[in-house]
Amino acid sequence: MRCTPRSRLVRWGAAAAAAASIAAPAAAQPVRPALLVVLVVDQMRADYVETYGDRWSAGLRRILDDGAWFDRAAYPYRATVTCAGHATIATGAFPARHGMVGNSWWDRNTGAEVTCTTDAAAAPIAYGGQAVERHSPALLAAPTIADALRADSDRTRVVSLSLKPRAAITLAGRAGDAVAWFDRGDTWATSTAYADAPVEAVRRFVEANPVEADFHAVWERARPAEEYLHDDAGLGERPPAGWTDSFPHPLGGPGAGSGARGDGPGSLDSGFYQRWRASPHSDAYLARMALALVEAFALGAGDRTDYLAIGFSALDYAGHRFGPRSHEVQDVLLRLDLTLGKLLDALDARVGRGRYAVALSADHGVSPIPERAAAEGIEAGWTASGELRDDLEALLTARFGEGPHVAAFRNGELYFAPGVYDALRASPDDVAAVRALLKRAPGVWRVYSRDTVRQAAAAADPVTRAAALSFFEGRSGDLTLIYKPYWVEPGFALSLAASHGSPHRYDTRAPVVLYGAGIAPGRHGAPVTPADVAPTLAALAGVELPHADGRVLNEALRRD
Repeated sequence: MRCTPRSRLVRWGAAAAAAASIAAPAAAQPVRPALLVVLVVDQMRADYVETYGDRWSAGLRRILDDGAWFDRAAYPYRATVTCAGHATIATGAFPARHGMVGNSWWDRNTGAEVTCTTDAAAAPIAYGGQAVERHSPALLAAPTIADALRADSDRTRVVSLSLKPRAAITLAGRAGDAVAWFDRGDTWATSTAYADAPVEAVRRFVEANPVEADFHAVWERARPAEEYLHDDAGLGERPPAGWTDSFPHPLGGPGAGSGARGDGPGSLDSGFYQRWRASPHSDAYLARMALALVEAFALGAGDRTDYLAIGFSALDYAGHRFGPRSHEVQDVLLRLDLTLGKLLDALDARVGRGRYAVALSADHGVSPIPERAAAEGIEAGWTASGELRDDLEALLTARFGEGPHVAAFRNGELYFAPGVYDALRASPDDVAAVRALLKRAPGVWRVYSRDTVRQAAAAADPVTRAAALSFFEGRSGDLTLIYKPYWVEPGFALSLAASHGSPHRYDTRAPVVLYGAGIAPGRHGAPVTPADVAPTLAALAGVELPHADGRVLNEALRRD
């Protein structure tokens, strides 16, 4: 296996921004946990805890009741998406420092879109099927808590798992004993960034537990329908192919219960895997895999601090399709509560209760379904980003001659073709015309230039600061658009019901809960951010975490 020696981490850190070491407070050091467990529930809005949490009785309930719960946690930046959120939780830094400004961005050098973990030099390694994607942490510009643990001890074991490569990789960092994700080729995979061959423990688990075994499963509600809030078939829901907007949801789709078969990767169309990802079955699978790797690598059994990270993705896949009020979102959380109960019970038995510490958070929230919000009298809608790009291209053609002038427009980031931004800067009238055109578009609230946001990290206005904290030179757009509340850019998500990526409360607020070794139970109302998770875990483990923007949550630490 590959590991990150201390010298490599120091050289990497020195090449980044000036160090801002986060060390444990001067008070007595808490007992060092044998295992740090980071759980990230993709798209878990903070208000879900209050709205739906009274029905949780197992793992989520245990962490909330017996842990330190920060109920005013929120991301202070605009890019509330998966890659940015997971990287923030793991590094303690904001996108302006760790560089993950989105799930993807426009690469000016190649003239193409890149995903946040794209790496042509990293060959895929498949577990049984045909992996097609090339991923690594090469574009992550700050070290993670796992990197800091490895720098402290080369005997530290690191396991990071998620359906999404951008979650598993950013939670892990530069190295790991087992870093695995579910490749778009519909097989579990890693890459040569982490291993030279399939990791034996992962291979054994995947072979013994094929995803296709769930083909005949039917996703039913965990509780009677009347115990769920709101309507089952809500306005604007867009279920994946093979499902309706109402329960039950057969994972195999139509006909799955009458002879249809799933015998392995390649024997099924992609519809099954899409539905499986959006169901609680994928969360349960990840937890089982994690426990198998805890056993295989003896996590928490040595005299170092080991690291386990799990990015649970089902809530995001379901939430995008069915929206935050759906029975599907409520049921994913109900079943995740049970899954985490089994996970914690197993960690109690394997590692020992009181010997491991857990951090639970989310990478972002999600908007209401715009059609549903509009039906309730709220100004809401989908922005017409394609039309806006066409109108802007026409304006610039009239000013500067034949284009194209707009290279890319996605996720609120507008990239001009080479030379266009500099030409605009030289002409105040042209800048004013572009701003006026953009702000006339339905749903557009504010427009920032990169010259403005690169200097605004300390701005008093929270929206301006949010744009600045998401700006990374060379990756962010020339102009950044902030949409009005309840307005969503469809981008590629034309088939989705709800989305995220704004600085508004429904996207920025996420739970932050710490539990276990060294943690004092309690509920805290101080404003914090998920960037505080990694510095606090570093303090518990007695390691230094360079380049963190977050702080140590001293109020959560037990001082015995």
